[in-house]
Amino acid sequence: MKKIVVFGGGTGLSCLLSGLKLFPLDVTTVIAVSDNGSSTGVLKEELNIPAVGDIGKVLLSMANVDSDFVDLLGYRFSKEGSLHNHPIRNIMLAALIDIKGNLTDATKYMSELLKVKGTVLPLTEEKVELVGEGKGEEFFGEECVSMNIKNIRRLRYDHDVHVAREVKEKIMDADLIIFSPGSLYTSVLPHLLAKEVISSLKTAKAPIMYICNLVTQPGETDGYSVGDHVNTLNSYLKDRKIDVVIANNGEVDKRIRRKYLDTENKEIVEIAGLDDSTDVIASDIFSIEDEKIRHDALKTAYLVFSYLMNK
Repeated sequence: MKKIVVFGGGTGLSCLLSGLKLFPLDVTTVIAVSDNGSSTGVLKEELNIPAVGDIGKVLLSMANVDSDFVDLLGYRFSKEGSLHNHPIRNIMLAALIDIKGNLTDATKYMSELLKVKGTVLPLTEEKVELVGEGKGEEFFGEECVSMNIKNIRRLRYDHDVHVAREVKEKIMDADLIIFSPGSLYTSVLPHLLAKEVISSLKTAKAPIMYICNLVTQPGETDGYSVGDHVNTLNSYLKDRKIDVVIANNGEVDKRIRRKYLDTENKEIVEIAGLDDSTDVIASDIFSIEDEKIRHDALKTAYLVFSYLMNK
């Protein structure tokens, strides 16, 4: 069975994984833990633990249990009080960190409860913060970084992080390494701020694939083409580069495009700005769900599977 390592976070990653689990693949998902917003940020500070939010979302997207259990773990307390805005999954992961002793073992136990196909691993077991370096100033924390991308020259962590041993082993053993769709600067690039990841990627034999975002993200990737996304990743990859990119060439309805631009200031990411060093798999890979543009999980996963089978 072919082995894939996927780096990412957020909705784009969850969508991709929901498709990949339908194919005969050994999938390991690595999640950055630098988020500091909403429920995750509160638990992170109050309990002095790594961010658990993205890990919880990914676990639910890969779950193979009845929908009532998934709904329970996704339930978010809406009434005012100490539990306000906390989803059950975050509280469970926080409790399991205390019981099991670390986030890796907590994640593995939750994976067993949810009968997850594949492996989900945190990038690190440490509490870590994202830092953006600007001209004469620093922006501390993921939320602040996200709001100040235009003023940031480089990203780093607040300290050198130790990457879990199993993450490095999975990278070395992979047949394909994927950077998923998601917030480029706050969900994808944080994986490349860990020196041990860069070192492992340098010696890994697997090709590196990027599944490009469908739309730009206001404040982060305004005006970015597919090539701009790839070039940004390459600047952090150092000795390695993106070998192949999957990008959408399907035509999005003009009304939907206009709605995205007018209400969210988002534009479709165009296939442009790539050089001959990057192979491109261009296909109609989007779907519309409640008038929102999403990656079609099955179509996207099929392209990944086909690429692997033809290697």
